[in-house]
Amino acid sequence: MTESDVLDEFRAAGALLEGHFILSSGLHSPVFFQKTFIFQDPARTERVCKALAAKARAAFGAIDVVVSPAIGAIIPGYETARHLGARAIFVEREGGRFQLRRGFEIRPGERVLMVEDVVTTGLSSRECLDAIRDHPGDLVGAACLIDRSGGRADIGAPLIALARVDAPAYPADQLPPELAKLPAVKPGSRGLGA
Repeated sequence: MTESDVLDEFRAAGALLEGHFILSSGLHSPVFFQKTFIFQDPARTERVCKALAAKARAAFGAIDVVVSPAIGAIIPGYETARHLGARAIFVEREGGRFQLRRGFEIRPGERVLMVEDVVTTGLSSRECLDAIRDHPGDLVGAACLIDRSGGRADIGAPLIALARVDAPAYPADQLPPELAKLPAVKPGSRGLGA
């Protein structure tokens, strides 16, 4: 699946939005990837995650366990793991920090891939990777559907993406005039009640 194919999947699902959005990072952008519109369609989810699994296998080799940050990346993590023949687990926040819970574990020697949905600044990815590093196993890298940083996000591990997009993002006090004129919408989930 090419980058163009991936973006076509997002467009066809109505998941590539334009306007004025406040991202989970707090930055503002004229572009938002509403990945939940992808994940509501099992066939579409399978297509993009199967492609992500193939790209991850080519980059990192065999994978034993996929770890994803809750809640947004649970579905792509699970579906990517299915195509890798790996276990799928997730981290979730407890005490403000990502942790494995629910009896999930990473066993010594297991090859671990972190799977994200969309990377902007890489904060959630870094936090997820920190949680993974608290356990035995061999963290081989990370994979995401969309890297909207254009490859600039430093997550502290090798990152592959199905599509790299250089989507502009601005601090609230540095908005371009055309963006500042539009009402801001916050469609993400970070910061919602737990």
